[in-house]
Amino acid sequence: MKTKNVATFFAVLAAALYAINIPLSKILLNHVSATMMAAFLYIGAGIGMFISTLLSSAFGKPYHKEPLTKKELPYTIAMVVLDIAAPIFLMFGIAKTTSANVSLLNNFEIVATSLIAFIIFKEVISKRLFIAIILVTISSIILSFEGKGAFTFNTGSLLVIMACICWGFENNCTKMLSNKSSQEIVIIKGCFSGLGSLIIALITGEAIPDIIWIISVLILGFISYGLSINFYIMAQKDLGAAKTSAYYSISPFWAVIFSIIIVGERPAFQFYIALTIMIISTIMMVKDTISLQHNHQHQHSHSHEHSHGNVTHTHEHTHVHSHIHIHKNNSDDHSHTHSNLNDHNHVHLA
Repeated sequence: MKTKNVATFFAVLAAALYAINIPLSKILLNHVSATMMAAFLYIGAGIGMFISTLLSSAFGKPYHKEPLTKKELPYTIAMVVLDIAAPIFLMFGIAKTTSANVSLLNNFEIVATSLIAFIIFKEVISKRLFIAIILVTISSIILSFEGKGAFTFNTGSLLVIMACICWGFENNCTKMLSNKSSQEIVIIKGCFSGLGSLIIALITGEAIPDIIWIISVLILGFISYGLSINFYIMAQKDLGAAKTSAYYSISPFWAVIFSIIIVGERPAFQFYIALTIMIISTIMMVKDTISLQHNHQHQHSHSHEHSHGNVTHTHEHTHVHSHIHIHKNNSDDHSHTHSNLNDHNHVHLA
């Protein structure tokens, strides 16, 4: 099997493994309280990734990447705090609305991430992505109403949107750590955010579930978060960030299918309107990710002379440049963004 075909399989598998989390969490919430659920999901991912890293180092090729330093401490702390809040909002949201609704609303994370990057970090948003953001927002508004003829907000949907906003901020914090060890970031996210949620659950008086349910949630966390991220990283090595992200964007639609099959949900008519809008917006975002950006590198050399008394030295310098070309529709202009040659991995736990 060709390398890129294997990488594509890993990307789709990563999307499916994360998607299975929503309907299974819906079932497990009958036995585990929401904050406890969030805690053990993240702890399972952190412990699982730690064990996976140890096994990889012992039997395979160790994954070398620059470790986190004190310089990244503010972003790391913000990432952990946001990863405490987001899954708690998500679990309460899952408990109060259908898992199919939650699946589609997860796309609002893209809206939050993009707008935060645009407003705070001054990143550019293309026209196509901006239209897609509007469509996702419209779809999210549709999903946020009860659909019973009255303008009554669905509390569960609003909680999921709050989780997406937290993850939008978290994604921008994680982006500042993108040249660091992916495994280390996942372990820190899982263990520290999970412990933080566990402390909150104990303080608020949530009961510790039976051991069978704790083990079930830990396993689900490792599979849906830990393994999902692992396969995502494996796919990214051969497909690149843009294509991997595009394949991973089908995760909400996997989740809808799993919700109908596993939980037996039958969404209302308004859900299918939102689904149609969300499919259109996802296609636009995928096209924006893949077709509007392409990378190329070029190298050039030059030499110069300088003198020390009667001695003349000639120095030759070689420069390698990486360009991102952003092509604009209906225009012959294109802009260049120069960047260093760094290997960037986007890691998102949940």
